[in-house]
Amino acid sequence: MAGRIRQSDVDEVKARTNIADIIGDHVSLKSAGVGSLKGLCPFHDERSPSFNVRPGVGYYHCFGCGESGDVYTFLQRMDHVSFTEAVERLAGRIGFELHYEDGGQAPDHGNRARLLAANQAAAEFFIAQLGSPEAEIGRRFLGERGFDAEAARRFGVGFAPKSWDALTNHLKSKGYSVEELSAAGLVSQGDRGVYDRFRGRLVWPIRDVTGQTVGFGARRLLDDDKGPKYLNTPETAVYHKSQVLYGLDLAKRDISKSHRVVVVEGYTDVMACHLAGVTTAIATCGTAFGVDHIKVLRRVLGDSSGVGEVVFTFDGDAAGQQAAMRAFAEEQRFAAQTFVAVAPDGLDPCDLRLARGDGAVRTLVDTKVPMFEFVIRHTLGRYDLETVEGRVGALRAAAPMVAEIRDTSLRPGYTRELARMLGMELAEVTRAVRGAGGGGRARTAAPAGNARAEASAPTNWNANQNPYSTASAGAEEAPERPFSIAQLPRDPSTRLERDALQAMLQYPERVGDELLRHAVDSRFGDATLSVVRDGIAAVLGSTDPRVRIDRVIAEVPAPFAGVVQQLVVLPVPQRDGAELDAWVRGVVSSLIDRELLRQKSELLGRLQRLSSDDQATFSALQRALVELEQERRALRAD
Repeated sequence: MAGRIRQSDVDEVKARTNIADIIGDHVSLKSAGVGSLKGLCPFHDERSPSFNVRPGVGYYHCFGCGESGDVYTFLQRMDHVSFTEAVERLAGRIGFELHYEDGGQAPDHGNRARLLAANQAAAEFFIAQLGSPEAEIGRRFLGERGFDAEAARRFGVGFAPKSWDALTNHLKSKGYSVEELSAAGLVSQGDRGVYDRFRGRLVWPIRDVTGQTVGFGARRLLDDDKGPKYLNTPETAVYHKSQVLYGLDLAKRDISKSHRVVVVEGYTDVMACHLAGVTTAIATCGTAFGVDHIKVLRRVLGDSSGVGEVVFTFDGDAAGQQAAMRAFAEEQRFAAQTFVAVAPDGLDPCDLRLARGDGAVRTLVDTKVPMFEFVIRHTLGRYDLETVEGRVGALRAAAPMVAEIRDTSLRPGYTRELARMLGMELAEVTRAVRGAGGGGRARTAAPAGNARAEASAPTNWNANQNPYSTASAGAEEAPERPFSIAQLPRDPSTRLERDALQAMLQYPERVGDELLRHAVDSRFGDATLSVVRDGIAAVLGSTDPRVRIDRVIAEVPAPFAGVVQQLVVLPVPQRDGAELDAWVRGVVSSLIDRELLRQKSELLGRLQRLSSDDQATFSALQRALVELEQERRALRAD
């Protein structure tokens, strides 16, 4: 794995990227004044737009919920990727080659882009084929499971014709080479040459968290198909089954908002859940739920505070029980609470919806039981509790599970429940639980707001960290609601300070160096805004005096970075360049004029207090007053 991306490359990619283009993929933006755009916030529900974007400075801020940042922050929050992944994604988008501090090279973005494009073209081909006469068996399969044409469209379900090379020839006609199709996992190599990997099957596109098609899962339909029931894309440069979750692209926003994710076992289960209103359902793709899946989900869940829920659904058969135990083995990696939902009669969500309707699927999730309770009951079920030997064995097996419950307030209740299920004395079970507390997977209970344990909940998944972030994953306390400049006093003096800083940050070239330097020498009445002024002053006093937002943010203390970002995106009412110039220079000049007036008042006060025999000082003060007045007149005439 390559190391940290060079900071110069991080800056260059950001400079070459129009933040409005990136945000515009998710939010409909409209003009909100010169150089400003506005839309409905993608991070919280709102009726009137309060989400502001200023492409010229590369920042956004929502004055409703407080979300703020640059293009990297947006991708991290919206697509739930790491900082490094955000940089690499944007670099690939603009064709920029990244360099790493350890000398490594960036991924081959050109090749990656071709593979993604080939997968998307294949997905479109499969969708078109679903309407063909040959695909009637696939449409019947969907219909028998309660999925109509609209459901197929919503999830991109398609059909791979039973042909040796129909897809291959189609994609070759679009300019893709056999080598590219092989690298994308779309074709296989046999004794008779290259042939389509998926043939005569119903096909689901597997998309990454951003919605890009990275692979496919195909279900056997024909009796003469001797392949596996489900055939997936093999490991490729863009498809890693241990890191991809089916349906996450559709579910991520609701997962992030509700802090709940429902893990099901198959593609049709995901479809059934979403259509039934459980829009946070996802599934693995031909592999067991593992550590890498958890890392992805923790980012989407915002899993650091322990307030979220992860609900696993399993079939009631032996395989489902084994899957539940495998999930329990990784349960401690979540800070969120984990639950298990098993449908009556062992039905999976797809069959449950078909048999009992949408409401039954929602009820299944709502009647979940804690993972610990489910696993303890499953463990006890392996023993004959009618015998002393069976009860003792069951206690030895279950006590460590109770001991490792991180919430110390829950542990006594589970201890009592275990004693009840075993029919044993509470004191005996309590001793066993306490004795098991030092071994196994037991953890010390984490206080509210903590990840469960540093060892099992890593907080640094990428080599680069966002240089603009003031908090890291796994922080001990949930961040407070960010300070909003709407909370500033509404008096004219504070308003002038706010407007002047807004002009200095957004349009330093229009303000000009001379006014900038005079403005940062002005005293501020508001303590918060004075820190931002000091940040600008520090930049102006450096070897490179250009006022750039990232440099100002780097200068101010971390809690004030959000104030800078808010001032950067705050809309201005002017509609054209001439009005903008007049406003920018006008508010900064007014700030300087206010400072000159303050200095004049101080000089007049000194004159009044001066003794009559100190003529030298009197003359000096008079000259200073004249110079101040001349400076004020020149400022107003400018």
